[in-house]
Amino acid sequence: MRSVSIATLMITALLLIGCSRAQQITNSPDLAAEIDRIKAIDNHAHPVRVVLSGPPDREFDALPVDNMEPSSDPLNLRPTAPTVVEAWRALFGYSQTDVWPEHLREGQERKQRLMGEKGDQYPAWILDQMGVEVMLANRVSMGPGIQPPRFRWVPYADALLFPLDNSNLAHQNSDRRSFFALEDVLLRRYLNNAGLKAPPTTLAEYLGRVVTPTMEQHKNGGALAEKFEAAYLRSLAFCKVDRTAAERIYAQFVHGAAPPEADYKILQDYLFRYIASECGRLEMAVHLHTMTGAGSYFDVQGANPLLLESVLNDPSLRKTKFVMLHGGWPFTREITALLEKPDAYLDYSAQSLLLTPATLAGILRQWLEWVPEKVMFGTDAYPFSNEIGWEESGWIAARMGRRALAMALTAMMRDGEISRERALELARMVLHENARHLYGL
Repeated sequence: MRSVSIATLMITALLLIGCSRAQQITNSPDLAAEIDRIKAIDNHAHPVRVVLSGPPDREFDALPVDNMEPSSDPLNLRPTAPTVVEAWRALFGYSQTDVWPEHLREGQERKQRLMGEKGDQYPAWILDQMGVEVMLANRVSMGPGIQPPRFRWVPYADALLFPLDNSNLAHQNSDRRSFFALEDVLLRRYLNNAGLKAPPTTLAEYLGRVVTPTMEQHKNGGALAEKFEAAYLRSLAFCKVDRTAAERIYAQFVHGAAPPEADYKILQDYLFRYIASECGRLEMAVHLHTMTGAGSYFDVQGANPLLLESVLNDPSLRKTKFVMLHGGWPFTREITALLEKPDAYLDYSAQSLLLTPATLAGILRQWLEWVPEKVMFGTDAYPFSNEIGWEESGWIAARMGRRALAMALTAMMRDGEISRERALELARMVLHENARHLYGL
């Protein structure tokens, strides 16, 4: 009898575990349907202009990641991922069940034909298919088809952090060699806009003639925030440093040899906090990449959002809103605690593309149980490959992101934490209202 009782208990326990697991990965169908109807503000994406002939649009990113050494692609970024076919079917009426090259030609022809028919209206049409009302466009510059009110600009500020000879930093690996070459080009563009061919002699002149005017031009051009991809170039540990030390390093190396890395970091740290302070004055947010990144050389530890704590604790920066893009993955538990900082926000862009809805739902639940007013929807729509363009990645991320949100809210309802009315309120906050309030849209 004893062995029968133990066996019965074990079977019952396994059944209960299975039921619990089933509840964790399902959602309320009617709640999910209502969430699907909410028009979203996409906090972070890289839309691409329609170019039917001539050179392709390359201003979708200051640091495009399509020319890097090979690395192991996550499953959901591989052409064989089932969601890729779903996206092609939904967007372009693709009739195949795979994206093998001989089949993909059909989809690419349909896609090109649609671009030709819609022209500059094509990007906004893609937003309609994603259920997105407004997309924050991370771009070097805007252009035809990517304009307000559907697209709002977030330009790049990283190049302003590196006004000296960057050869020592570029020699660290092939990815950074490519990236710093691109940052040098963008800095020359900012210098040209200021009527300069080289950085001025003193730090005060650099700040007054290049940095602040560049940011003011961005603001006047409609920018809502300045974007930093700094985690691809250095760690996020931007320490508070004395201006005198920054001035000394700038003056010593501005027209000389490449500075030692430790000295150069002091100048970069000062410039970052200066730019962040100016963002507060200009009522622009600061966006930061906080997640593992593309490429086999990416410094994951250097992207830990906890490295930003001294910035978030700086009383002189309390007028600036900091948005930690991609929700800090894999440091999602650590980033939760940072939401208590009054100037800290996050989105889950890219996570909604790379993670399964069930995995993301668990992360979202932690944030929604902590400070839900700081959590925002995002896709990180990006032209990853021929099979996964910004359109496909955006559609997939929007769909999976909504599904994950529905799962998280359903689990909270089932556990008696929230009512259905509160679940819908939280969904509207995450998908639309939190971003609307943050940017004053």
